[in-house]
Amino acid sequence: MGFGETKIRNYEERRDRAQVEDLERRCEVGPAERMFLFTDTMGDAICRIRNSPMYKMLVAEVDNQLVGVIQGSIKVVTVRKPPKDLAKVGYVLGLRVSRLYRRRGIGLKLVRRLEEWFVDNQVDYAYMATEKDNEASVKLFVDKLSYVKFRTPAILVNPVRRRVHLPSSIEILKLKVEEAEILYRKFMASTEFFSQDIDRILRNKLSLGTWVAYPRGEKWEAIGPEGLVENSNWAMLSVWNSGELFKLRLGKAPLSCLVYTKGSRVVDRLLPCIKVPTIPDFFRPFGFYFMYGVHREGEGEISGKMVRTLCNYVHNMGRKTKDCKVIVTEVGGCDTLKDDIPHWKLLSCPEDLWCIKGLKKEERNSVHELTITPPSRALFVDPREV
Repeated sequence: MGFGETKIRNYEERRDRAQVEDLERRCEVGPAERMFLFTDTMGDAICRIRNSPMYKMLVAEVDNQLVGVIQGSIKVVTVRKPPKDLAKVGYVLGLRVSRLYRRRGIGLKLVRRLEEWFVDNQVDYAYMATEKDNEASVKLFVDKLSYVKFRTPAILVNPVRRRVHLPSSIEILKLKVEEAEILYRKFMASTEFFSQDIDRILRNKLSLGTWVAYPRGEKWEAIGPEGLVENSNWAMLSVWNSGELFKLRLGKAPLSCLVYTKGSRVVDRLLPCIKVPTIPDFFRPFGFYFMYGVHREGEGEISGKMVRTLCNYVHNMGRKTKDCKVIVTEVGGCDTLKDDIPHWKLLSCPEDLWCIKGLKKEERNSVHELTITPPSRALFVDPREV
């Protein structure tokens, strides 16, 4: 069967929305041999990039039929790049190609055209995220497009179930947006990929708030412009309601997951006193909360306890939101925070894969240094790019 010439152009909402939504529903996310998800953008095809400072969507057409899409966003983040340790980065996401048209170079053309847009806007680095075992994606970006494997963060997923009891020894307080911004700029500004427009993120309607936890009995003093905190032990995080943007639906799961899901529900229904942890029904569209900017100060058991208490507080929040079935966060692969964030290994991804590429001569030369430099424990994951 022959195909016509591939045409790459800008996304036009009135013309393309229905076809893009249909393509999203038909294209799975994740390696098929393990599990994959389908995405429902709920009528807004660019929902995953709309909240970014700069964004673009491109589509691929063959014989006047839309067969591929890609999205990209641009922002300024913290990167170990002297003298300012800041860089303009372009994020590549949402690459989809209709199954019938795969292995014909359409994905390659879409990425290259998006990179041209990055270059036109003086972007230093392009980067993308994929599953570590997604061979097709790794082959395209690493082998064909010269991206370099950069970081392997952990995606932690905790299903929303029964209400979790919170310890009485920990106090939780919601911060004002201005206070949260001051703390983030003071304590996380040097974190890899920290977004310089953190104020815009915190003020977005999808950001539900920022909370701090500290030992009960201590007083949390008002935060001044210098971000001085009298408390020696405290933790903080912010919450983004991703379920307001798009819904997910499980298309396939490991047999062990299916057996446990069905079995736990039967036991829970027949013998509720046993309180067997149940997994929500992910085969129907569901939303999720994303925890970002997770940070702690202090050491010892109390430090981990405050992080766990905050995460469980968010879990209890999720129970009150319709269709919120999981709490998700992403942390650096070397970050000890992951040991204190409640999650299920069955649902989580211990090693996601970030790849990066220098788009300017100087940045191309420095990419190798970025990849061989031992990663800092902390990594800031922008909730707008989840």
